[in-house]
Amino acid sequence: MPRKGRTPSHSFADESRGPRLQRVMADAGVGSRRHCEALIEQGAVRVNGEVVEALPAWVDPARDRIEVEGRLLSRPERHVYVMLYKPKGIVSTNSDPEGRRRAIDLIDHPSKARLYPVGRLDIDSSGLLLLTNDGELANRLTHPRYEIHKIYEVTVGGAVGEADLAKLEAGIYLPARRGAPGSRTERSSLAIVKRDRDRTQLLMELGEGRNRQIRRMMLRLGHPVKKLRRVQMGPLRLRALAIGEWRDLTHSEVEALRAEAFMSPAERLERAQRREHRASKASHERGTPRQPKASHEPGAPRGPGRSHGPRASRATREPGASRAPHMPGDIGVPRQSRDFRGVGPRTKSAKGGPGSSRSAPAPRGPFGPRGPEYPRPSGFGRSDRSRAPASPKRRGSRGPR
Repeated sequence: MPRKGRTPSHSFADESRGPRLQRVMADAGVGSRRHCEALIEQGAVRVNGEVVEALPAWVDPARDRIEVEGRLLSRPERHVYVMLYKPKGIVSTNSDPEGRRRAIDLIDHPSKARLYPVGRLDIDSSGLLLLTNDGELANRLTHPRYEIHKIYEVTVGGAVGEADLAKLEAGIYLPARRGAPGSRTERSSLAIVKRDRDRTQLLMELGEGRNRQIRRMMLRLGHPVKKLRRVQMGPLRLRALAIGEWRDLTHSEVEALRAEAFMSPAERLERAQRREHRASKASHERGTPRQPKASHEPGAPRGPGRSHGPRASRATREPGASRAPHMPGDIGVPRQSRDFRGVGPRTKSAKGGPGSSRSAPAPRGPFGPRGPEYPRPSGFGRSDRSRAPASPKRRGSRGPR
């Protein structure tokens, strides 16, 4: 069977003809880029009556007659970009032999375009899932070469200690499937949202997408994942949606996605250096106590009254500093009080009701305005402790002056 990379014997080896054949097929809705490449190598594609069974091949979609398995290829469809809040129990694949409910079954788009999920989100996870018929953008968002980071809200069992956080940031060795040698995961960025004796909630930023990667990493450290939700992909955040709802991306969201996906190598290197610097800074701040700026200089004595641990007391904390951990990476979340606003879907809004957004279009879904009978998304709202009623005043205690 001819393979990609061999010298082609067809008449479409001229790069100046136009785009690559597999890209034209993917844009026309035949399938993913890899599926189109497999069809070409199988000899199922004809261009102007000539069988094309080797890559690369370039065509002119406006002039060339392209046939796939005997059917004439239609003109490329208008690109559609849909954000879906995928619920648990839904598979993110268009072909499921077991007949389970798919993500595309929740979307009834007026254009009737054939959409494909960008990446995978396993059946036990929920959150942001992008679907589109733009094969070029989907390839850049999923290929590790382009370093599109994704952020997840993870709830695990037990209290995750500082030693475990250091291991997760440095990378965890994961064995490969089918007897292949394993490898260590890439560096990841972490931020603790809430931690107690029974469970820990954290934000985790990944630059790669192995199969069930987060669940396998946490399980090797003895912290099974109880809840996993993706809240961000590159510059795209999960907002203005209830579970099971979907909406079209705005023009600004599409432009931001394309700007990050089509960065030059120099721009990607600069972005990686910024992320590494912020991750190292956040790790240092979490592992060492806060101290005045003068004591950071080499050889400077430690100031008195410093507290041990990542949080300093109110008296010794620097003016304007926050107790909340700051998520490393380019997620644009300001350091503020414990609610982590700006990441994930909002549970309340000042105007427009739950999960409303002025900039995003109205969400759509097959289950009504609030989605199916799933629990309301938790988001990153204030903890229940801040909403608990005040305890009764003890007898003899002094009230506020």
